[in-house]
Amino acid sequence: MDFKKRVGKFLKYGTLVSSFCFIGVTIIQIYARFFLESAPSWTEEAARFFFIYAMSFAAGLAMKGNYYVKFDVLYNKMNTKQKYILEFIVSILTMLLFIALTIYAIQFVKVGIMERSPSVGFSMAIAFGSIVVMGVFITIYAIWDLQKVIKKLKH
Repeated sequence: MDFKKRVGKFLKYGTLVSSFCFIGVTIIQIYARFFLESAPSWTEEAARFFFIYAMSFAAGLAMKGNYYVKFDVLYNKMNTKQKYILEFIVSILTMLLFIALTIYAIQFVKVGIMERSPSVGFSMAIAFGSIVVMGVFITIYAIWDLQKVIKKLKH
């Protein structure tokens, strides 16, 4: 299996596991609110962590599947060469934006190492790490998109 397929599988499983954990913790919280004296304090925070990671993994998949919103009005009026140039510019800007985001997210994770989440007690670096996950995988897919556009421009 090649690297691109492995990355895609990793993101799919990361999204699925995070989503199922989010659903599971939410069900525990709902059950506890209705049938127990009080809901465990950790469920709300754990659900938030799982939701954040589900979105971070899914962001890379959205980039892979080209699911982000586009404005096609102007794009559809362009000729093929202009479309490729625009795709090239968008790929470069996306790559640069998410490289910068990843660099600053790593610094953010370092700050979070010493902080603890209030109810779960985990290092906040775990929560902040989701930004790194998102940035890295969107950057990877932006690089792969850029490679495709460069091949199109050469032809």
